Amino acid sequence: MEENKKETIALYRYGIISPLVTSTMSENFNSDSEFFRWAANKTKTDAFGNPIQLAPGTIKGWYIKYCKEGFDGLKPKGRTDKGYHRKITEDIYNQITYLKKEYPRLPATIIYQKLIENGTLTASQCSLSTITRCVSRIESDNDRKNIKEMHRYEKEHINELWCGDSSVGPYIKVDGVKKKTYIIALIDDASRFIVGVDIFFNDNYINLMSVIKSAVTKYGRPKMFNFDNGTNYRCNQMTLLAARIGTTINYNPPATPTSKAKIERWFRTLKDQWMSQLNYNDYHSLQELKNSLLKYVQQYNNTIHTSLNGKKPIDRFFEESNMIVRVPQEMIDKMFLLEIERKVSADNVILIDQVQYEVNYKYAGMKVLLRYSPDLKDVYVVNKDDQTLEKINILKKVENSKITRKKVRMVSEDE
Repeated sequence: MEENKKETIALYRYGIISPLVTSTMSENFNSDSEFFRWAANKTKTDAFGNPIQLAPGTIKGWYIKYCKEGFDGLKPKGRTDKGYHRKITEDIYNQITYLKKEYPRLPATIIYQKLIENGTLTASQCSLSTITRCVSRIESDNDRKNIKEMHRYEKEHINELWCGDSSVGPYIKVDGVKKKTYIIALIDDASRFIVGVDIFFNDNYINLMSVIKSAVTKYGRPKMFNFDNGTNYRCNQMTLLAARIGTTINYNPPATPTSKAKIERWFRTLKDQWMSQLNYNDYHSLQELKNSLLKYVQQYNNTIHTSLNGKKPIDRFFEESNMIVRVPQEMIDKMFLLEIERKVSADNVILIDQVQYEVNYKYAGMKVLLRYSPDLKDVYVVNKDDQTLEKINILKKVENSKITRKKVRMVSEDE
């Protein structure tokens, strides 16, 4: 029962016994018992206006409780066996617990049926609703046991932690075809500053890498990334990228969205403040939608944030500009190359995304390590000895057909 209802009932009871408590009775009574009988006959409704017939002993009990416990003694007390089921014996309870442990997804209806089939109980002995309440209690107890301790946290300085995530964006029509979009974003934990964001037609590692590259170029490298276990984030390419940048990755345990609460909360704000006001028919290309998104993000970064004690995310971020560790552009371009291993054919060709590239003949028949830009404009073979990069080009069959090769002339023993 809610506390306000308990107080209403307690005030109602006090109103009945108050003449005896305060000795302000309008009539003279020879004993307390006479007062209790008089009050019982006079009272016709309960605390909520419903018809009621009180017994003198009930009012006497209220008076005794008030004298012992004060006003709180007049409040209704819950059942002492609340949460327990009177018709469920220990044996029945143990069997239900066993079934839920062995078959966690087993519904109460099937459990009830099994208990009847094995003779543990009869339909007249216990109803389905009773078993359902018992199952719910067991599930609730199990959930409480699995609760992990959580604490709100915030990094002391900027660029200590960037949290990244993806979310479904608006649908837009391109050439009459409706397409889904995806938003990838990075937020700095200490300042709530959005360091990287973009919108794409695909949620993949290539697009994630482009967001990270843009953020690192502008705002330096973070000490740590915080990601979930999505395939875009937990992959070998991401591990290699983190090692090259000089950062680490923290992967949150499955089904723990609170571990990246700041970016989750930002996406909710984005949907409430930006997506909810969009007229999707006004956008006919991804670039138009991107311009609108970037405009909103700029506005967000320049708006006072309640959790920053009256500061804007951009002000909080740049007040610690000494924490920004920038990376030279030429190094960034090399750091963000994808990496893959391929075997060179006998005629010196390798294949990347169905595109053929020609490599030096010395690699024929060997496995080589390749690094390449996501757009495949730059592809390199990694020298295993000194890790230098040797650029390779797309195979040009027609040009190769015009190359004059030296002919081998056979010489006889007489010459």
